[in-house]
Amino acid sequence: MSPNDLLENIFDKFLQDSHVFKNREVLHPDYVPDNLPHREEQTRRIGNILAPVLRGSRGSNIFIYGQTGTGKTAVIKYVLNRLLQKGREIGAPIEVSYINCRLAGTEYRVLARMSGNVGLRVPFTGLATAEVFDRFKIVLGSRGSLLVVVLDEIDSLVKAYGDVLLYELTRINEGLKESRVSIVGISNDLHFKEMLEPRVLSSLGEEEVIFRPYTAPEILDILLQRSTAALLDDVLTEGALNLCSALAAAEHGDARRALDLLRVAAELTEREGKQRITEDEIRLAQNEIERDRVVEVLKTLPLHSKLVLFGAYLITKASIKNSVTGDIYEVYRELCTVLGTDPLTQRRVSGIISELDTMGVLNSRIVSLGRYGRTKKVSLGIPRGVVRNVYSEDHWVGQLVGYAPKCLSNKE
Repeated sequence: MSPNDLLENIFDKFLQDSHVFKNREVLHPDYVPDNLPHREEQTRRIGNILAPVLRGSRGSNIFIYGQTGTGKTAVIKYVLNRLLQKGREIGAPIEVSYINCRLAGTEYRVLARMSGNVGLRVPFTGLATAEVFDRFKIVLGSRGSLLVVVLDEIDSLVKAYGDVLLYELTRINEGLKESRVSIVGISNDLHFKEMLEPRVLSSLGEEEVIFRPYTAPEILDILLQRSTAALLDDVLTEGALNLCSALAAAEHGDARRALDLLRVAAELTEREGKQRITEDEIRLAQNEIERDRVVEVLKTLPLHSKLVLFGAYLITKASIKNSVTGDIYEVYRELCTVLGTDPLTQRRVSGIISELDTMGVLNSRIVSLGRYGRTKKVSLGIPRGVVRNVYSEDHWVGQLVGYAPKCLSNKE
């Protein structure tokens, strides 16, 4: 069978009536349902805090904490959608800027997206961050609007760049006459506030909302709600539903994990031409997701974390054994120079190495150098080929594939 015939058969088969899905979008992580089970209290609190913007007043800043998959993003998007809807009904000039800081990667890109939300076009690169911020303030001030800025995964930005941008945002209202800004920060790190300087904490004046992990029965409720809307009747077996719930509950109550498992299991069932999702399909989906998880982690790292990891990759590629933190920092600085971005301090890079070690993509251990102190010996925790394949397609790091750092030439 020729490749064309093979694809024709695949596409024709897919276009036939599905025996599994009613609405597959319902199982995707960015879908916001009309009802959020077991998050009524958090929805109520956030709604109460943001309600003053409907009368032209600035609401308190909010910081939302909770582990991955506890409903933080879904709840804030749900509240903001309803807030915008109510604002349109009463003619309140409310605007929203939602930014995932991990995906944006840099302070510049966070500001560029924020600017785009208020009608200011910013070039992809070429301006100083301070210049972009000044332009943003001027345009925002001319709009006379109430802007709610949501910084999702803000901890990734602060870890990479510090809290200067957050501080500037907390003080922005001092220079605005007609417009007002409220900040909503979302973090997976319960100790996020410990990263902030006292001046930032005092300027925030925030209220905190904590999202605890879901219990197994709560995840079961969520799966029942979503599966009813997403799948045809009698497709999902009770055993598969219970297994999916149990596996997600074991992952610290991660509802996103449960929905991913169910979605992938349904897709595998559909591809095989089967009509029932059983425990076997859930197990297969679990294996499929585990393979994809490392790739997703690498893709969504902040830029400087990617450069640190890629530096370790280049050291391994050069067959240099027993590399230490200083070696990686030397390569990292050279990569920053090649890309034209300012490097972080060695202390900050050491912190990034610890984070990558926690994720399992780097392995680091502290060794004693006797009277010379201690250092970290670092090695890749994943196959070299995975790093190369993922970053070959990256906008920034892809430029460095095949690059041979000059600082390694005298160490080989």
